[in-house]
Amino acid sequence: MAAPADTPPAAGYDDEPTASTYVSRETPTREEDDPPLAMEAMRAVQILNPSGEVTMPRPERTRVMCVANQKGGVGKTTTTVNLAVALALHGNRVLVVDLDPQGNASTGLNVPHHTGVPDVYDCLIDSVPLEEVAQAVEGIPNLWCVPATIDLAGAEIELVSVVARESRLARAIAAYPGHFDYVFIDCPPSLGLLTVNALVAAQEVLIPIQCEYYALEGLNQLIQNINLVRQHLNPKLEVSTILLTMYDRRTRLADAVEQDVRNHFGDKVLQAVIPRNVRVSEAPSYGQSVMTYDPGSRGATSYFEAAQEIAERGVMEPVSRNA
Repeated sequence: MAAPADTPPAAGYDDEPTASTYVSRETPTREEDDPPLAMEAMRAVQILNPSGEVTMPRPERTRVMCVANQKGGVGKTTTTVNLAVALALHGNRVLVVDLDPQGNASTGLNVPHHTGVPDVYDCLIDSVPLEEVAQAVEGIPNLWCVPATIDLAGAEIELVSVVARESRLARAIAAYPGHFDYVFIDCPPSLGLLTVNALVAAQEVLIPIQCEYYALEGLNQLIQNINLVRQHLNPKLEVSTILLTMYDRRTRLADAVEQDVRNHFGDKVLQAVIPRNVRVSEAPSYGQSVMTYDPGSRGATSYFEAAQEIAERGVMEPVSRNA
């Protein structure tokens, strides 16, 4: 029986191995040389950046990014928290605005958001300056958070009668006296007035998409709303970034969803994909991001790569932004 065409011929006794093909069995490869714990430690040092150097490029102007998707459970808050921490650890000044009444972003950053704490509600309804509400995030230099309390749940109704109700957040951010490289706005899972405020305040929309079929169903409605806001309220708004989350490589469905999203959105989809990782789910219960909870994990590495990609894209392809 003839050997398959792609089977290499057996080497004879007189054949001399060439330098390009010969690999000594005595020389360990990188994977063999570095045990898993050592590799994880190396990743942890890279992500935590203990030297404090600016290793991710800083944009020329403030990038205000709205993290939006009206479907719940797709990773909006997790994405907001981890991208913000990754960018802050690598030299960027970052502000997180928690616009979800559940206050999960505040929890993930270990920022107090119980009743009575000044929060984003005061900024939207009572015009309290944003700098009076923003809190420095403990343990993370260059990172601040505007928390959300349960009071924000009533803001949707109260904003109806407020003058210039759609642009309250935009005005608050524009009036902030300090300079930030990034402002991340974590939206609630709805398309109400709070989300509209976020879309009017932002120049870029980051859409996390869960790698499951249902996640694609409401996407058209979200894009239509973004287009309406662009036409009538914020002509600078654009969908700049799509991030695939909760990717399970064991399923064909995840791969099919990824291909559909990449075919539709093209270069807007980040190459970095966030896998399903238990460390990502555990971190908020300790009041941490996965970047600090387990910096060597696959979840932390993936969010670090996504943050780096966002930072590099912002420098290579600058978007019209507020200073």
